[in-house]
Amino acid sequence: MSEKIPATGGGPSRLFILRPVATTLFMVAILLAGIVGYRMLPVSALPEVDYPTIQVVTLYPGANPEVMTSAVTAPLERQFGQMSGLKQMSSQSSGGASVITLMFQLTLPLDVAEQEVQAAINAATNLLPTDLPYPPIYSKVNPADPPVLTLAVTSSVLPMTQLQDMVETRISQKISQVNGVGLVSLAGGQRPAVRVKLNAQAAASYGLDSETIRVAINNANVNSAKGSLDGPTRSVTLSANDQMKSLDDYRKLIVSYKNGAPIRLADIATIEQAPENNQLGAWANNQQAIIINVQRQPGVNVIETTDNIRNLLPDLVSNLPKSVNVEILTDRTTTIRASVKDVQFELGLAIALVVMVIYLFLRNGVATLIPSIAVPLSLVGTFAVMYFCGFSVNNLTLMALTIATGFVVDDAIVVIENISRYLERGDKPLTAALKGAGEIGFTIISLTFSLIAVLIPLLFMGDIIGRLFREFAITLAVAILISAVVSLTLTPMMCARLLKPESQIKHNRFEMACERFFEKMIAVYAVWLKRVLNHQWITLGVALSTLALTVLLYLFIPKGFFPLQDNGLLQGTIETSQSISYQAMVEKQQQVVEKLIDDPAVENIASFVGIDGSNATLNTGRLQITLKPLDQRDSRIDEIIPRLQARVASIAGITLYLQPTQDLTIDTQVSRTQYQFTLQATSLDELAYWVPKLSQALQESPELTDISSDWQADGMMAYINVDRDSASRLGISMSAIDNALYNAFGQRLISTIYTQANQYRVVLEQNMHNSEGLQALSAVHLTGKEGAMVPLLSIASVEQRLAPLSINHQEQFPATTFSFNVAKDASLEAAVNAVKQAEEQIAMPKDITTQFQGATLAFESALSSTLWLIIAAIVAMYIVLGVLYESFIHPITILSTLPTAGVGALLALMAAGNELDIIAIIGIILLIGIVKKKCHHDDRFRTGR
Repeated sequence: MSEKIPATGGGPSRLFILRPVATTLFMVAILLAGIVGYRMLPVSALPEVDYPTIQVVTLYPGANPEVMTSAVTAPLERQFGQMSGLKQMSSQSSGGASVITLMFQLTLPLDVAEQEVQAAINAATNLLPTDLPYPPIYSKVNPADPPVLTLAVTSSVLPMTQLQDMVETRISQKISQVNGVGLVSLAGGQRPAVRVKLNAQAAASYGLDSETIRVAINNANVNSAKGSLDGPTRSVTLSANDQMKSLDDYRKLIVSYKNGAPIRLADIATIEQAPENNQLGAWANNQQAIIINVQRQPGVNVIETTDNIRNLLPDLVSNLPKSVNVEILTDRTTTIRASVKDVQFELGLAIALVVMVIYLFLRNGVATLIPSIAVPLSLVGTFAVMYFCGFSVNNLTLMALTIATGFVVDDAIVVIENISRYLERGDKPLTAALKGAGEIGFTIISLTFSLIAVLIPLLFMGDIIGRLFREFAITLAVAILISAVVSLTLTPMMCARLLKPESQIKHNRFEMACERFFEKMIAVYAVWLKRVLNHQWITLGVALSTLALTVLLYLFIPKGFFPLQDNGLLQGTIETSQSISYQAMVEKQQQVVEKLIDDPAVENIASFVGIDGSNATLNTGRLQITLKPLDQRDSRIDEIIPRLQARVASIAGITLYLQPTQDLTIDTQVSRTQYQFTLQATSLDELAYWVPKLSQALQESPELTDISSDWQADGMMAYINVDRDSASRLGISMSAIDNALYNAFGQRLISTIYTQANQYRVVLEQNMHNSEGLQALSAVHLTGKEGAMVPLLSIASVEQRLAPLSINHQEQFPATTFSFNVAKDASLEAAVNAVKQAEEQIAMPKDITTQFQGATLAFESALSSTLWLIIAAIVAMYIVLGVLYESFIHPITILSTLPTAGVGALLALMAAGNELDIIAIIGIILLIGIVKKKCHHDDRFRTGR
């Protein structure tokens, strides 16, 4: 005999209880949508929170930092400064290179920023030097963001120029075409070129100067349109031997005549095939190599991208000579895979533990099954919403799902308990389900919205921190919301068909033992609860004391920004004397690598020396150190750093800075250490006065370590003081003098050789074989009146001076960036305060400003909003609870227990030696939600019974 369906009852669950097929299919649809969404979600370490950043690099070989600043950087900065949505602009001008980094507002799409940058470059073109060999090149990449994949190409047989050509034409272009790759850059470039090393004395003996030679080569090597001959019946294309492609062609070039005899280029110069820039080099461990750095596009599945590159490599290598070796030095996805896998395991473990705990308390297989189904449905269904929101599977979203595991079963258990109560009273299963679900429906809704209210403040966190936790908050809120839907639909429907009264269930011995244990626990709890209720004033005093203690602990606990990650990757900077030469710098760097590679924790090292977009000066070298996996080394990364620095301490004249690579990159420039702040002035003279004073004050702060700055004003400069009157009398212009110097010492690119696959440059320079240093200037000659050869030093004197190796700007004003690490026993908050105290100590004037950068700036912003964030979470809960209860008092009753949660959290952090960082703050907010939910349950239980 079928059960009679009550005419009323069930509330929002009635339709789903009475239509089991529709309810089941609805849940299947949620499950399938989640599975499809999960398969399409990208995988990354953290949510995509990078500022839209564009780097503009302009190369002008031979130009000193002052020329680069005034002639290249400043015109570009003036145009970039007019762009809307620009958040920050910084630049670094060094010998032959200008690097401008543009960071835009988070709300500005990167494609829009790209269009504005291109328009600004076009507007500045007329103001740039006419002999600029390359136009400004921009890339949509953050220079501080480390590559996801680094490859080393080496050969013990082929010369580096040939290897570079092979990498450019056969490897890097193919990798660039892989979906998800944002930028492929080559370090240590040895691009092949024809180098013309002019013997200035020999040329002068023939009455020739370097400018005459340059013009002759440029005119002799051309590749331009020539037209075609159109006849009555056919058309003939015109071509000619206008290009010189071989070294022999250049050697035979006639540059002039003397007494009727030709003067060939070979008579006055040495012509050879060599690197276009002979002051660039990269090494894989101790072997010279071409380093390929691969950076990702924003928002892509980084694991899929690196897998595609790895799958492509065997085909690329098979087309290379056997003497060429391609090796993967670093792969950041190794740690991303491991961390995501760990969180996935923890998610699975959390689900298993939740199910086990449910079974221990309910002691009923069927009753355990019903809420257990809510877990996979709620979590898997969340993946579908994540996909439509553009989220990714990352550590924070998986952490949200792991935390949600404990939340999503609560609602189902509340429904089951209420339905079981009616079953025990003798109601039929269907009637009990309708009564129980109808009665508890409002409670489920109020629980859900009051818990989601805790997460609302996270959605309104500003800047990059808000972006970082937006995916976390929404993912957790969606999982909780889906669990409420499941609890109001599937759970009562299954109870109506599967659940039996407790009196009809036969428990085994284990279940009976659990029952006896819980009864004893309840009895002990009842005794202590009665004692507490009999001493209400003492209880109230304890509650007020915990509130006061919470405030005190919050004020005194060390505060940080983001936990230090051990990704097994270190970025290193070697700094030496500011007047060091390229060859001496290479020797120093190789000494450092030899020391570091012997450390048992180091797997391999990629190193780079020279000036390019990532390295500004010759006296600094870059290192990328890959450590062995954690299970193969005995130390963590923060213990390895001082050990490696101690290893190289015996090498005279060098300083090694190391910092761990982090998944969260907020900085916009490659720095020596983890944290930075900028000192800005109206002139370089002011900086020169205040930088040493501030540096000395910072050195005295025990909270800071590894203090350095990018202020480098002690480079050597040969200042050529031309006697303008004498030069004018001899018919020599300043332009001719600049050209002569540029031709001799600037690695001047004077012509281009075009081939079907690539383009190669012709480089003019003075042969330095028989002279070095300032002596080389004595060989420079210029053509005066009536063709007379005039030595440069006959009309000029040379004076050695100190000069900056680089000139840095922040928002178009001179600036220098200080870098520092936090001392071992100090917190980031203490370090920031130490910096501020150092500024106050030296009493800088108001027109000298300082500003924290990157992670330090984000920390300051987060620190100032932390307290308001917690208050906002509490206020949001109060408002939601007040609306649901229609009471001003009930919400206060529920929220009165929150201080005890705060005390416990802060004491736990201090006991573990951890800082109050962003992750800890999120944990405290979630703890507020958990405590609130427990009190909400108790209050509903009290009023319901």
